[in-house]
Amino acid sequence: MRQLIVKPQIYRFDTCAEFNQFFSINDKDLILTNEFIYKPFMGSLNLPAHVIYQEKYGLGEPSDEMIDKIFEDIKGIEYNRVIAIGGGSVIDIAKLFVIKDATNTLDLFEKKIPLIKEKELIIVPTTCGTGSEVTNISIAEIKAKGTKMGLAIDELYADYAVMIPEMVKSLPYKFFVTSSIDALVHATESLVSPKSNCYTELFSIKAIEIILKGYLEILEKGSDYRFEIIDDFLIASNYAGVAFANTGVGAVHALSYPLGGTYHVPHGEANYQFFVEVFKTYNRLDPNGKIKEVNEMLADILSVSVDKVYDSLENVLSQLLAKRNLKDYGMKEAEIDLFTDSVIATQQRLLVNNYVPLSREEIREIYERLY
Repeated sequence: MRQLIVKPQIYRFDTCAEFNQFFSINDKDLILTNEFIYKPFMGSLNLPAHVIYQEKYGLGEPSDEMIDKIFEDIKGIEYNRVIAIGGGSVIDIAKLFVIKDATNTLDLFEKKIPLIKEKELIIVPTTCGTGSEVTNISIAEIKAKGTKMGLAIDELYADYAVMIPEMVKSLPYKFFVTSSIDALVHATESLVSPKSNCYTELFSIKAIEIILKGYLEILEKGSDYRFEIIDDFLIASNYAGVAFANTGVGAVHALSYPLGGTYHVPHGEANYQFFVEVFKTYNRLDPNGKIKEVNEMLADILSVSVDKVYDSLENVLSQLLAKRNLKDYGMKEAEIDLFTDSVIATQQRLLVNNYVPLSREEIREIYERLY
């Protein structure tokens, strides 16, 4: 079994100008980004590249409808490199543009065409959560199926992942919290995955330490303190991405997808709703396996006894962002069973990465408790 791959070359620049100078951005480049990100940071550089703003094709996270519209508009553009500058949505979409003859999202996700990479891919993350710059995964809402689907193939790895901390400093507080919790979930799910190994653990553990210790400092010193340690969070997100790109993520992500797909809850926020409850369930089912070491590590960071670790973790996270009941998002009680069955039918790719297998009843009970 493959133990570790870190596919992209990883670069760091202090400014966007340095990034442009090094990569010599030109008229054969296609940039996918958001206008509110691109113009303040890169607008003054007057780059000759073709620039596409994701939000012009619809709001929210990627859907097959949104991506297909962009495919239609870029058909006549000649480009050799794809440059993604943005958060998880931008990155997940941009990855698809490197595939030869790709014009339809569903065909890609159902692998109905040959998946051949023909463009170079450069990714510049502007959040500190997805870790997508170092993963081979693209996620999209497939409206016809009423859920999110994932495409995970090595052809989606970037050639270059570029860290520019100045681009993350403008991240609003709520998006900082939800994106960094997403990174925490990535690292923790990776750590207990059956595919976890001594190499991936290095990245998982360090990401968890950086994020949780950073949260404690922010709670002590105030929300603006995040700007002083934002570089640490960007690195932690990158570490978590390396970890879960090699091990996969599990039930937290799987259970969040129907909620996100149906009620358009942002990815990091949806994961947040399920994170602690899924791990409480894992711990109840098998407290003496790998999770025992994880609990001890978390207890040490949070300065609590092991039996209080999940209550303490929930307390820390809720001070950063209040947790909501699932019904507050519009979820209906009848959807407890619908979502449970959807997860089992469509998310086996993720469920195989669970710390322990979850039965239908156990998945249903998680939804019911959080409802």
